[in-house]
Amino acid sequence: MKKHYWFILLTYMLVQLSAIVGIPLLQLLGIGSTGAERFAFWTIISFALGIVVTLYLLRHERTQRESIFQGDPASVGASIGWSVLGFVMAIMVQNIAANIEINLFGIDPGSENTEMIVSIIEMTPLVIIVTSIIGPILEEIVFRKILFGAIYTKTNFFVAALISSVIFSLFHGEPEHLLLYASMGFTFAFLYVKTKRIIVPIIAHVSMNTMVVLLQLVFREDIEKYMEQLEKMQLEQQLQAIIGGFI
Repeated sequence: MKKHYWFILLTYMLVQLSAIVGIPLLQLLGIGSTGAERFAFWTIISFALGIVVTLYLLRHERTQRESIFQGDPASVGASIGWSVLGFVMAIMVQNIAANIEINLFGIDPGSENTEMIVSIIEMTPLVIIVTSIIGPILEEIVFRKILFGAIYTKTNFFVAALISSVIFSLFHGEPEHLLLYASMGFTFAFLYVKTKRIIVPIIAHVSMNTMVVLLQLVFREDIEKYMEQLEKMQLEQQLQAIIGGFI
């Protein structure tokens, strides 16, 4: 692995862990009236610094081909097409994975991570820049370009996609939704290999995150009602199964 890739990984880890120091620092400086506000402010600050450092470390690669692939990258037109198709694929795969989690494993379809993010955005709208743009860019650079790429050069697509996607899933802090996040990781890895351009999975990821956040913000009440109805239906099915087992 290239030396500057290690610095990017270190930068990403520091961004993820920096709130431990950053939030008390903001409190000491009198910035933010509540813990939630300080968390929102520090999220913006830390991710902004993280993307600046990451792009600086990648400055010499902007005009270079992806060294892990053979052959030419996709044309601009094809890359745009795959970006749009990749967005659709990510949504479809996410829906399939969610249905498997609900119907096969009985996992609650709600995401505490998404709910927390939406609540923070409602309080500090500027955070949407992190969740919809900076976050996905950093994740694609870290989990696809660096992690997937390093493993892909040593093994094959399936092994590299599996390992990098599982790690990508665990970093979201919701292990019960491992299948959901990992399926998206596989999709973005496929787009990366198919086009040989990291910008393609970045665009698909940014588009998907933006759509999810906007839907949550605009249709939050309707989604909550749907979730309540879904949980009620699941409970009724479980009760029927239990009663059926006694008869």
